[in-house]
Amino acid sequence: MNIALTTDPDAEDAGSDSFAGDASMSALFRHAPGSSNFNKLRKRLLRNVRQAIDDFAMLNGQKRWLVALSGGKDSYGLLAMLMELRWRGLLPVELVACNIDQGQPNFPKHVLPEYLTSLGIPHRIEYRDTYSIVKEKVPEGATYCALCSRLRRGNLYRIAKEEGCDALVLGHHREDILETFFLNLFHGAKLATMPPKLVNDEGDLMVLRPLAYCAEEDMAKFAAAMQFPIIPCDLCGSQDGLQRNAMKDMLAGIEAKMPGRKDVMMKALANINPSHMLDKSLFDFASLTLSKDRQD
Repeated sequence: MNIALTTDPDAEDAGSDSFAGDASMSALFRHAPGSSNFNKLRKRLLRNVRQAIDDFAMLNGQKRWLVALSGGKDSYGLLAMLMELRWRGLLPVELVACNIDQGQPNFPKHVLPEYLTSLGIPHRIEYRDTYSIVKEKVPEGATYCALCSRLRRGNLYRIAKEEGCDALVLGHHREDILETFFLNLFHGAKLATMPPKLVNDEGDLMVLRPLAYCAEEDMAKFAAAMQFPIIPCDLCGSQDGLQRNAMKDMLAGIEAKMPGRKDVMMKALANINPSHMLDKSLFDFASLTLSKDRQD
């Protein structure tokens, strides 16, 4: 392993033996390249995650996080970022990784347990055959994502509580947030997206998205460089024409024509002026009157 890390993600790398004595971090970065480009990428992602954690007060009393691990590039990257921040002393929480084996055909059951064991990460693998439920309930040709996600999320909420966790951490990135916004705009007739932090309906579990500022392209490059054992989704991943894919293509086209627009859109989501929208529940339009002098 050639990569070297220091306790400051913005500092220069200090030497190739920075992980000496830390088996978990050595195992995590065993395939990582030692190039300056990779180190810049890693530091950028770390800064983005730290910024999201700070901006949305994700450490406000949280002590133990359940990290949802699907086997995709984003959840692997999320776990790596959290592990490194914890190693640096910048994330004072316990981490428990969790994967739900949803009963999909040909799912390689050994990959995640072996990987997590090699990292020394506490983890829980739970089998729940939601695949059969989704196939039974969703008509042929319709998209599976909504029901599949709902079933998976319900199980993750339950497991988080059983594991004594006060937060469930998900690997949604910048593009997920933007795509959800446009899905709601075009198909749901509302302005809403995935919040970086929310409380579940029961009020006893926080849901966090530390990758909110991370670009999907960066996550893909990071996953490839780290050589994560990616597990493809054979359920929704095999469907064509998903509405989310249309939003992804639209955003990619906008970014190609006008570079930087995705970042501008993210800033817009954090810069809302209720008086310049049309939602009567957010702004009291009925109370608007002319000044006294004007009325006279």
